[in-house]
Amino acid sequence: MARKPLPLGTWGKFRTYVTHTNEKGKADGYRSTAYFRDFDGRTRQVDAYGPSKTAAENNLQQKLIERRNGGRGNKLTGSDKFSLAADLWLEKFRQMVKDGKRSAGSLDTYRRHLERTILPGLGNLRLGEMNTPLLDKVICGIRDEVGPSTARSCRSIISGILGLAVRFGAIPVNPVRDVERVEGQPKRKPRALTQAEREAWFTQISNDPAAVRADLPDLTTFMLATGVRIGESLGLLWSQVNLQTGEVEITHQIIRVTGEGLIRTRTKSRAGERVLIVPSWCLSMLQARAAQGIRLEQAVFPDSRGGFRDPSNVNTELRKARSPIGGVVRRTLSEQLRKARRDAGITQTEVTKRLGWSRSRISLIECARLKVTREDAAGLLDLYRLRGQQRATLLRLVDEASAPSETDAFSWLTSHVFRKTTATILDDAGQSARQIADQLGHARPSMTQDVYMGRKAKNPAAASALERALNGDPESKTMG
Repeated sequence: MARKPLPLGTWGKFRTYVTHTNEKGKADGYRSTAYFRDFDGRTRQVDAYGPSKTAAENNLQQKLIERRNGGRGNKLTGSDKFSLAADLWLEKFRQMVKDGKRSAGSLDTYRRHLERTILPGLGNLRLGEMNTPLLDKVICGIRDEVGPSTARSCRSIISGILGLAVRFGAIPVNPVRDVERVEGQPKRKPRALTQAEREAWFTQISNDPAAVRADLPDLTTFMLATGVRIGESLGLLWSQVNLQTGEVEITHQIIRVTGEGLIRTRTKSRAGERVLIVPSWCLSMLQARAAQGIRLEQAVFPDSRGGFRDPSNVNTELRKARSPIGGVVRRTLSEQLRKARRDAGITQTEVTKRLGWSRSRISLIECARLKVTREDAAGLLDLYRLRGQQRATLLRLVDEASAPSETDAFSWLTSHVFRKTTATILDDAGQSARQIADQLGHARPSMTQDVYMGRKAKNPAAASALERALNGDPESKTMG
């Protein structure tokens, strides 16, 4: 029976021979050879040389890899690592960003998920080793350890990478196709600000000097009036505002990209590019800002130097504003925790790294703007190595400071709450889901309905209709 041919783009066994010896008769030249099956189907001998056997074989290995990659146009094989396929997929995604087909923010998010979550577990595995049970275990592990939202994103990224491997012929089918869908309830249900809460919020931030310096009253006004994202608000230029008609043109957003810093880029999708008409109370605010002097190329909501503001910094200011400095007990606790940290010789940055907290969390705790749970306090005290009476005293303060306070009224508020509030107000006014989606910049009305409408009763008129239809029906009295 004839020997089975090598698969295309692969090679056979290495054979290495001595080609030269020195004056003492010691070998100092080697030739390594192997047969390679080219992409025209013909098998050819490939040679490489080196001063040692290992060098000759390494040179041959590199030569064969380059021949394979050059012959198949940088395609993949089942023996390639998942990390190589991920690099190719990211490069294609970068090109789509340049072509305006994908957003730079999505690229940065996917790259972070790859580096932090996906590649540590899958990067060194071969594409041919990828199977549904393995990937199902990995994705479920991400769901349990990190959360459903991250797991869904990672599932999509892995599917995209392996879909590329399928198109390049490295694997026959995409194994992610049969991986169980990631289900999970959102961390919090959609909630919108009521009229009373809106009034209380504006009172709170208007009386907070730090919030006023951060320009939060005007920024909040604009976000409630339009329903735009925080990055879109910060990316708005005066050249896109018509102070006569009250129209604002939303086309860009501000995002931070690793290695590039702040950039002004297109909105998340084509649906995000829209022209909105602002209500009169928002137009009055914009006119008052414009009266102070503007440049058309400048942001409507700039930083202190007239440049673009970082959305992360604005969110930090928002977190501070929603949690005003607490009462006497909470202030005392914050001072004691700050002193304990300094006595231990630990910086706030080190605390966030060791406990896995967000960068602003320890800062908010130490300025009495965030309530401390017993679990958080125990983690801090363990880190500061506090024992005995000092530890017991601080834990008693934690219990006293955990009592309900008016300063906790807006602890749940985020910048997305403003979008939900706008959507809910429009919903209550009888706007259709399509109209509200257009206002928010959503391509799919279902997204608007599921995530951004804070109403509990989806069809309040249904009960009235059923009441009218059945209340006078004699048969209804015998139903049940």
